[in-house]
Amino acid sequence: MKRPSFSRIILPAIAVIGIVGSVIYIAGSQPDQSLSNPQETPAKAPAAQRQTGSIVGTGVIEPSSEVVDIAAQIPGVVAKVFVRAGDQLAAGQPLLEIDSRDARAAVNEASARLASSRQSIAAAETSLKVAQNQYALYQRVDDPRAVSEQEVIMQRDAVANARAQLALASAQARQTAAQLEQARVTLAQHVVRAPSVMEVLQVDIRAGEYAGTGGTATVLMKLGATRPLHVRLDIDENQIARLKIGAPAIVSPRGDANRQVNATYIRTEPLIIPKRSLTNSATERVDVRVLQLIYALPAGTQGFFVGQQIDGFVAA
Repeated sequence: MKRPSFSRIILPAIAVIGIVGSVIYIAGSQPDQSLSNPQETPAKAPAAQRQTGSIVGTGVIEPSSEVVDIAAQIPGVVAKVFVRAGDQLAAGQPLLEIDSRDARAAVNEASARLASSRQSIAAAETSLKVAQNQYALYQRVDDPRAVSEQEVIMQRDAVANARAQLALASAQARQTAAQLEQARVTLAQHVVRAPSVMEVLQVDIRAGEYAGTGGTATVLMKLGATRPLHVRLDIDENQIARLKIGAPAIVSPRGDANRQVNATYIRTEPLIIPKRSLTNSATERVDVRVLQLIYALPAGTQGFFVGQQIDGFVAA
């Protein structure tokens, strides 16, 4: 049987197989060109501003008080944490307590010293009264031969000395009372309290952890007044001339342009600062400076959270 020719049959067959495989590979590696809806709705100008035009800015949600960082006044180990994230606080409500056993002992010691000082005042008052009575008796003696002048002088000096002892005891009592008050203040500083009506945004401390002060101070909690929430809107400095300052803004959560909320103008920050809230756009410049406008969301607005990025539109 005659063998098939390699150059006439086998080689052309290999070439055909290679061509077919290349076509299949190229067809399978083509990018998907089918159309689909975007996962996030891009920002779009509100219908109410399409006639006048809009100034577009980006911003973040923040508390109306701005974020308040809470630290400890007294360094030490945290004994108790009374709140957690999301709690609504009243003014002066305890947030956490630093181990205060030493401070409580200092208060008890100062209280005991104050009680002893008051006893010393009572004893000095009794001594003064006795000395005054004795001196009065010597003064009522009419016969100079019955009492010598030296005895009268000594009794008068005894009254003066009793008065001095009473004054000393009173001064010591005032000093001890001041020390007691200082000890009580130090004890009170072991409990960190809410400065005003706020909400707990973040808790970054646990019982048993060390809370430092000064150079080792750390932020233990973040608080903020979230009723209402504010929007800090960044406006490109190139758009300031077209901006209608004082006009309300329409804001949308990032990625949900269909939801549009009217925000009320609060104030304008007078200092133009470098832009810090970046959109990660490939064409975005990082040397842009912005004017910051503060707006308030309507009371009871849901679905906005502190730190959330938003898109804002202000009438031009």
